[in-house]
Amino acid sequence: APKMSIAPEEGGGDESLYPIAVLIDELRNEDVQLRLNSIRKLSSIALALGVERTRNELIQFLTDTIYDEDEVLLVLAEQLGNFTPLVGGPDFVHCLLPPLENLATVEETVVRDKAVESLRKIADKHSVAALEEHFVPMLKRLATGDWFTSRTSASGLFSVAYPRVSPAIKAELRSMFRVLTRDDTPMVRRAAASKLGEFAKVFEKDFLVDELHQMFIDLAVDEQDSVRLLAVEACVSIASLVSEEQRMELVKPSMVALIEDKSWRVRYMVADRFTELQQAVGEKMTQEDLLPAFSNLLKDNEGEVRSAAATKIAKFCESLPLATREQSIITTLLPVIKELVNDPNQHVKSELASVIMGLAPMVGKENTITHLLPIYMTLLKDTTAEVRLNIISSLDKVNDVIGAAQLTQSLLPAIVDLAEDGKWRVRLAIVQFMPLLAAQLGQEFFDEKLLGLCLNWLTDHVYAIREASTGILKELTLKFGGEWAAKNLIPKATVLAKDTNYLHRMTCLFCAATLSEALPKEQVVRDIMPIIKDLSEDHVPNVRFNVAKSLARIAKNVPAPFQQSDIKPMLGKLCGDSDFDVRFFADETKT
Repeated sequence: APKMSIAPEEGGGDESLYPIAVLIDELRNEDVQLRLNSIRKLSSIALALGVERTRNELIQFLTDTIYDEDEVLLVLAEQLGNFTPLVGGPDFVHCLLPPLENLATVEETVVRDKAVESLRKIADKHSVAALEEHFVPMLKRLATGDWFTSRTSASGLFSVAYPRVSPAIKAELRSMFRVLTRDDTPMVRRAAASKLGEFAKVFEKDFLVDELHQMFIDLAVDEQDSVRLLAVEACVSIASLVSEEQRMELVKPSMVALIEDKSWRVRYMVADRFTELQQAVGEKMTQEDLLPAFSNLLKDNEGEVRSAAATKIAKFCESLPLATREQSIITTLLPVIKELVNDPNQHVKSELASVIMGLAPMVGKENTITHLLPIYMTLLKDTTAEVRLNIISSLDKVNDVIGAAQLTQSLLPAIVDLAEDGKWRVRLAIVQFMPLLAAQLGQEFFDEKLLGLCLNWLTDHVYAIREASTGILKELTLKFGGEWAAKNLIPKATVLAKDTNYLHRMTCLFCAATLSEALPKEQVVRDIMPIIKDLSEDHVPNVRFNVAKSLARIAKNVPAPFQQSDIKPMLGKLCGDSDFDVRFFADETKT
């Protein structure tokens, strides 16, 4: 290994450089952790050495001792991407190419990817002359290397070099990339396919049709499905770059072939990128070609493909041509969606439940009631908790379209059932939906149908439900007023304060503290403070300890004289409590 010295260039030993000398020694240490530590502080070493010695010694050292553990090489590849100012700026940035070129050929994929990322970063720092003199020759070496690793790395560098080089070199780069798309090794063709779309964006229009399109066709019919699926991304890019006439002639045949590919992985990739493809091809091809294709993907034999397509339903429909959107959804997509409601794959139903509500604003009130409500009802009763949860979480979208009266008439029985669902996350979703329902239904209807549910949640066996229910009771109080709370909530809180289960008494305490923020100060004194006073003398230390914590919150919501006459004496008593935690929080609150 080459030797590197940190000794000052003139005079005796400079003690300030000693830590740097240690770091340099660690670069050669057998202990991986020490080498890793030193590599992470490479910029400190470079700063101490100065730009000239960094170029001549440190970079040379790193280039020649590139064989190391992958984790060390990964950090090194990342560090070198930020080294431009440390080697003297853009005029000398080319000296970083040799170590990064070596890193771009190693076996470990993450190291290669990081090296390519750094090379892309420093490519912009090269002048046009330096790019042609140093960067392009390096790219050629990588693209024609014996090992597939160097050729895969090369694929990611064409798009950063191409726009700034001369026409002659551009022709060479296009030719080299075409060779990579036909490489014998599938990994290289995969890499080329993944970067083709990116490369297309910097192509001149003429070459886009004459040369790049042929590369795309080669990859789209590749014998390996792992290559074809990556061609989907290129299809999106190319479709967005050519005219509508060229899309119909050049892109459509390959696009249709990918959509109907025999490999489910390719079809899955198409489904996953479908809305991007839709944006790229425009309204005419969407209506004529993508709408029936999307319907077929929703009926695909593979659950993974149906699931990926289901996630795109709302977004795809949203971008359909406005003039025919409602009709397209009702006649083409809804019959297929109705079949998905009973899909044997629960992931498909779960994805459908998360997006189906989004169709309501697009089809209007009558169609929602006729076509969508039955679907919602079925999904609300599904045996899979996640399906039920996803439907509940989006009820507000339907509410805006059909109104609360229709919603509750159709879905209220199901909502009441779900309020007692065995899965706590489903119950939690219903809890969080209550303020919205209350706002739409009005006080009288809410009190009659749903208030009982809200009060029952205060004694739920899951803490998250009890906590959330205290929050919604505050929101309801803000909406319906203090007298409503005095009539409906305070009696329940008073009963809970005497419950034999201390957890219920704790919930009562949290509820009282939360309600104090929504009630007039006089009502807090009248209705809340008697409950707090009783709980401050509870026989369970945990309750008293939480009273001490809650008093700080409640004190802000009572008149100042009451703080002095009642709250301070209560805190004084808690400060003398037999339990240390109670005393600690009482002291803190009092302070």
